[in-house]
Amino acid sequence: MLPLDDLKVVDFMWALAGPGTTRMLADYGATVIRIESVSRVDGARTVGPFLDNKPANDGSALFGTYNAGKLGLALDLNKPQARDVVLDLVRWADVVCESFSPKAMRAWRLDYESLREVKPDLIMLSSCLMGQSGPISGFTGFGNMAAAIAGFYHLCGWPDRPPSGPFGAYTDYIAPRFGAIALLAALDYRRRTGKGQYIDQSQAESALHFLTPALLDSAANGRTEQGIANADPNYAPHGVYPALGDDRWIAIACKTDEHWRSLCAAIDRPALAHHEDFATMSARQKECEQIEKIISEWTRGLTAHAAEAILQRLGIPASAVQDSNDICHDPQLAARGYLREIDHPLSGKIVVEGSRFRLSRTPAESPRPAPTVGCDNQYILESILGYDQERISRLAVAGVLE
Repeated sequence: MLPLDDLKVVDFMWALAGPGTTRMLADYGATVIRIESVSRVDGARTVGPFLDNKPANDGSALFGTYNAGKLGLALDLNKPQARDVVLDLVRWADVVCESFSPKAMRAWRLDYESLREVKPDLIMLSSCLMGQSGPISGFTGFGNMAAAIAGFYHLCGWPDRPPSGPFGAYTDYIAPRFGAIALLAALDYRRRTGKGQYIDQSQAESALHFLTPALLDSAANGRTEQGIANADPNYAPHGVYPALGDDRWIAIACKTDEHWRSLCAAIDRPALAHHEDFATMSARQKECEQIEKIISEWTRGLTAHAAEAILQRLGIPASAVQDSNDICHDPQLAARGYLREIDHPLSGKIVVEGSRFRLSRTPAESPRPAPTVGCDNQYILESILGYDQERISRLAVAGVLE
């Protein structure tokens, strides 16, 4: 048995931050019913990369990996009869998750206060950009916007250039970890007390702990940090250097003077190790531009992985900057089964991410493919909710199951 085999989840999540949370639950046995409508498909279905580079609702690798392991129910929530189906699902479920703007669930009368009348011990997670309350709670968007609001863009990039934020919808990749942990804590609380609860998650706030040093510095000292490119206030040299090949790079960080001396030996410049201009951390930070030129002369003559091997053997923190192709062929990730090839009914073989962590006694199983819209309608309505065929047919005729 998997640790969450008896957990039942109704999933109204969309895009990345929400579905990432419920994907983790599905990895470890939870039955997750994902609700979607053909009239409003998840935007993640329209985002590549696509199988064979052909855009298709069921060909998005992004959607496929964030929704693997789930069941699919097509339901048009704007049809009055759909609410009765949702309430039956809530009676069946332990957890309801949604990631709409704060007004959406209230408009459908599917907010926590309404649902707990049907299921008093319900656990519900609402995950949106800024949370359910506050002056900008209605602000909608994606993780790149939350990262900007939280302050990440101000700290990234070069001091003489416009802000350059972290890659992609940054908070979308952080929020699912907190969402899953919060749900597990709520489930443990209900197991001990019999009480459910409501979890209001702000995706922007979930990422703020990564800015702790900057926030503390501002609160305690009144200083506002600025982008300093690849430099670091505590390490020198610290940067990303060109390697042999087109757009190939290696990251190097010298945390101690010993690292610096080892680096000087590696690049065959031993005289620099004790030169007064470079002997200490503070001295090297003053001469960082000259040091970067010296290191780059050496790295340009080697592949990134060759330079990585030389430096790591000497105990110097260094890593080749890997692109997507490198990741797909990374021996460490391959050994841990990070990327999984699974069967898809429409696309043949597809690749999805495996579980983000490993449990020794109850490892995650290979997931089923992400659902097509409504692919499990009959099974969910008949086998889980116990509807007879006449009732299912009436819902279909009324356009509810779309």
